[in-house]
Amino acid sequence: MLKARILTTIIILPLFLSAIFYLQDIFWVTFLLALTAIGAREWSKLAQLSVRNTIAYMLLTVLVGGELLFLLRESVQISIYSSDLLWVYILSVIFWIVGAPLYLKQLYTIKNPVIWMLIGWIVLLPTCLALYQLRVISPLLLLGFMATIWISDTAAYFTGRSLGKHKLAYTISPNKTWEGVAGALIAVLIYGLAWNFWIAEASSAITLIPLLMAMAILGIIGDLYESLIKRQAGVKDSGNILPGHGGILDRIDALTSSLPLATLALLIYYSPSL
Repeated sequence: MLKARILTTIIILPLFLSAIFYLQDIFWVTFLLALTAIGAREWSKLAQLSVRNTIAYMLLTVLVGGELLFLLRESVQISIYSSDLLWVYILSVIFWIVGAPLYLKQLYTIKNPVIWMLIGWIVLLPTCLALYQLRVISPLLLLGFMATIWISDTAAYFTGRSLGKHKLAYTISPNKTWEGVAGALIAVLIYGLAWNFWIAEASSAITLIPLLMAMAILGIIGDLYESLIKRQAGVKDSGNILPGHGGILDRIDALTSSLPLATLALLIYYSPSL
């Protein structure tokens, strides 16, 4: 399994980085829609939808996602910080700050398949749009935000493995610890300081570092949220499209909760109309 993980990373990571920096816009849109469709398929599995509902859901996801991407493409041609779809990012952030934590506390349950579909869109579509708009703003900025989550995940894993004693959410994800959370936040803090030093703007630390820390926290919530849904569905991974890594949702769980926040923060900070 470890060899499969390493081999998959060696193959996928350079291809993904090349896509971020060099893929033409229309092909990037196509790539994002494909990822979103696969994510919808995996979400259907976790939500235990019927085959008929899964097919309908995937088709609707591509149609709705395609329409939103079309509207966003038109908007960013006028201004890369266009806030025309701001409501999508706001809805996502509200869900991850309010809805997901309440679900993690298991204060409510969901059985209606339509509600599962709508939640799947809240998880997938804002992430798709954020990946598009952040790349338009700056591919390097998109990579920097994604690296925040990668650093957080890596630091949490190694800190938790070596120092972890106090369980974060034992019934949801037994291996996650509060020590791992602390390690993740410290690593992201150091990363934020290095980022701020690199751009050489002292004033940016006031906004940049809190944003990166908030992304790390929401990333942990996103990770736990998918872990709980997988546990309830009785599966280990959301899919098997990535050998050794599971499915697409397994790889982007923390990004679904953090990238929309990053995009929302940028639009509020830079958009002249807000």
